[in-house]
Amino acid sequence: MFSLFSEPFLLAVTLTALCFFLALFSLFRPFSFRFSFTRFTPPFNHCNCASSDSQDSVPYLNGTVAEMMEISPSPAPVVLPDRRSGSSMMEELVPEITTHALSYLDYPSLCRLSMTNSLMRKAANDDNAWKALYHKDFTLEQSSVTPRNGWKAYYAATRAIVIVNTEFFNIVRDKSIPAMRRFWLNADYVKCIHASGELFSGYNGVMRGWQLVFNWEQGLNFQVRDVRARVLSDMAWVTMKTYVDMDTGPFNVTNVFEFHNGRWYMVHHHSSVMNGDVEQQIMHG
Repeated sequence: MFSLFSEPFLLAVTLTALCFFLALFSLFRPFSFRFSFTRFTPPFNHCNCASSDSQDSVPYLNGTVAEMMEISPSPAPVVLPDRRSGSSMMEELVPEITTHALSYLDYPSLCRLSMTNSLMRKAANDDNAWKALYHKDFTLEQSSVTPRNGWKAYYAATRAIVIVNTEFFNIVRDKSIPAMRRFWLNADYVKCIHASGELFSGYNGVMRGWQLVFNWEQGLNFQVRDVRARVLSDMAWVTMKTYVDMDTGPFNVTNVFEFHNGRWYMVHHHSSVMNGDVEQQIMHG
């Protein structure tokens, strides 16, 4: 039978009482301090900021002059050790960890992150983050390249040329001669080699070649894979594989672009020659 005067019971009661008195002491200590401070603090004379013949005090933002002169102790601010004032968790991360975390973001997310605040803008503009994103979205072949204007600008230029290259294949699918005319640079040195092996040179000759391709009765249904882009200041080239029939193998295609008047123009298109089996299916540009 459990005894009320057993050793475990007495120990538990003692510890409970000790905790109770410590709690009371910590609770009443601020009141005692405030009382003693108010009691032994000598009275202050009001300053001459208020008019002597008026009983009204000059109002302040947080009270009157008399209220401003009274001293009321406030609890000491809590100072966190080993943390810089105003710093955030992002600032205290090792740069390699920040870059690794940002590498999981895609292009739109990284751009949106840069518009939140100055700290996020600094993190999102980090060159290493854009280099990692470039290698994730495009190719690892250019790991030894050092872009002149940084990886962010190089990523944007590469993304722009990939979009332009996709537009070219959309024009081919739509068989639009007006769009193809706007897409090519109007120059005498432009060239186009179709899958038939025929070479067309000069702007008018290239347009004539595309007219022959678009007059082909069968639809131009193909898929584009393995797109690789290389961008310089005013010139870019894109290599890729196009498939008309996945069983017959790909065409190796190269497109070359030049930058004029604020936009990219195609100046060269070269497709590998089709074999006899594929030629029976489609004349692919």
